[in-house]
Amino acid sequence: MKENEILKQNESKRTRCVIWTRVMGYHRPVEGFNLGKKGEHKERIKFKEK
Repeated sequence: MKENEILKQNESKRTRCVIWTRVMGYHRPVEGFNLGKKGEHKERIKFKEK
């Protein structure tokens, strides 16, 4: 089954995901950022600690 078929089949079960990030010592949802801060968030480098 292809990914598109699975998404269409389960469309009614899907919900919006809120992404939170830590900014200056407290947590905020990314959707509340202004345009410039959203751009900075997209440029961040993600890493996995070994």
